[in-house]
Amino acid sequence: MAGTDHSEAPKEWAGPQPSIILVRPQMGENIGAAARAMWNFGLERMRIVDPRDGWPNPKATAMASGAAQVMDNVSIYDDTRDAVADCNYVFATTARGRDLTKPIMSPEAAMKHTRDLMASGQKVGILFGPERAGLENDDISRANAIISVPVNPAFASLNLGQCVLLLSYEYRRLANQAPSELFDLSKTRWAEAKEVESLQDHFEEKLEEAHFFFPEHKAAHLKKNLRNMLSRLPLTINDVGLFHGILRALTRPRDK
Repeated sequence: MAGTDHSEAPKEWAGPQPSIILVRPQMGENIGAAARAMWNFGLERMRIVDPRDGWPNPKATAMASGAAQVMDNVSIYDDTRDAVADCNYVFATTARGRDLTKPIMSPEAAMKHTRDLMASGQKVGILFGPERAGLENDDISRANAIISVPVNPAFASLNLGQCVLLLSYEYRRLANQAPSELFDLSKTRWAEAKEVESLQDHFEEKLEEAHFFFPEHKAAHLKKNLRNMLSRLPLTINDVGLFHGILRALTRPRDK
């Protein structure tokens, strides 16, 4: 098995798949190991946010030997917001507790949910944080749910490549099972992250006008909580349009 370079995944593995999103990775070797882990299970959509050592990275290429299908199609982004912009649902992987209210799923439960989401036409992204400290709360606030791996609490650090391998395996193991839940979208579609982000901006604009973010030193925290709340909601594009309409109606000047 080691060293074998197949140019294509098996035909039965074709179809929708989640995007693996590495946020601010620090070592090229870990990027390469993640690429190998993905390709072991037929995943090829890697996105990288602000890699510390730039891109392309010779150490990543060397470590990814045999996973050219992944490395040749890597997409680079400046920030997490742009990396998840076209996703309808985003998971964040973290081993530490956070002060954010989010659904927390095991790898198996998360990949079952991924299968169901993609069966209903949604694009799914999975965020993995930098090796030293993991994802920041600002990254996690953009996610719909958290994936928590049940590791030894006395040694909770999980190598980036290992974490990607674990999620890739669970995804492949469950991908071809029948979905447990489907949605009737009734002539609409799921909102993408960039559309929810636009709604966040609209909320912030109108709430700024109403002097909601007071006192000023708490504004950033309140905005993050608002983003966190919106990211938990399973919004369709019609839902987003309705919220925009409500905000415009509530703030429209009226004749007395």
